[in-house]
Amino acid sequence: MSTHESGSKVWFVTGASSGFGREIVEEALRRGDSVVAAARSVDALADVAARDPARVHVVKLDVTRPEDVRTGVASALARFGRVDVLVNNAGYSVVGAVEETSDAELRAAMEVMFFGAVALTRELLPHMRERRTGTIVQVTSMGGLTTAPGFGAYCAAKHALEGLSECMAAELSPFGVRVLIVEPGAFRTRLFGGAFRRMPEIDAYASTVGPIRAYAAQNDGSQPGDPAKAARAIVDVAARAGAPLRLPLGADAVAGIRAKIASVTADVEATEAIAAATAFDA
Repeated sequence: MSTHESGSKVWFVTGASSGFGREIVEEALRRGDSVVAAARSVDALADVAARDPARVHVVKLDVTRPEDVRTGVASALARFGRVDVLVNNAGYSVVGAVEETSDAELRAAMEVMFFGAVALTRELLPHMRERRTGTIVQVTSMGGLTTAPGFGAYCAAKHALEGLSECMAAELSPFGVRVLIVEPGAFRTRLFGGAFRRMPEIDAYASTVGPIRAYAAQNDGSQPGDPAKAARAIVDVAARAGAPLRLPLGADAVAGIRAKIASVTADVEATEAIAAATAFDA
């Protein structure tokens, strides 16, 4: 088991080979912390492991495989003795109308971005509860609150993780375990590139989903968000006492979430009288 400097943390980061995951690994190491870097393909992590073998533990982990989750957590605890911050970051983007999206593709998205994150969280929670400290960082998306045509599968998985995480935050607060829901907008990661799954097209959806497909293709590599800055923000807020439950990242995320909240508020106000009239008569 490795030792740590007083005050340092141990991070467990999924999807650590690229994008937000890799940047969070690098940021945690810059601050003197130790990292369990987990990914399905660990080749891309060889350089960081070689650079600082005492503080980096690489784990080959597919979050959809229960045995990987169990052995990954056991390996992390055997190496470092604890995990202070879990970052559920593994995921990919899906574009396609709901009718274009097969059951298999919808279930696959939910397995990675919802069930996988939940399984890893549950595997680590007993250890955090026992120590009465810890932070669960759920990297969702502005799509965890907002929606767009063509992103039904993606938004469904992210909405599900947000709902569960909000409930979990209330359940865990008496134990000193915190939850941070991170909601990025468009950042320059692989989500618009190699990690994008495109569903077979039905001509009827050309006017609604077509522009979304074109946007994703045309903006790959030119998204406004800087993943390194996002990682710094995530690590900063995760360490902050009294941190908020949600952390939107990117001006587009802030604008989109505000618009969604305003839309929901407008619907509630417009239907308030109908809602109130459904009670039993006195």
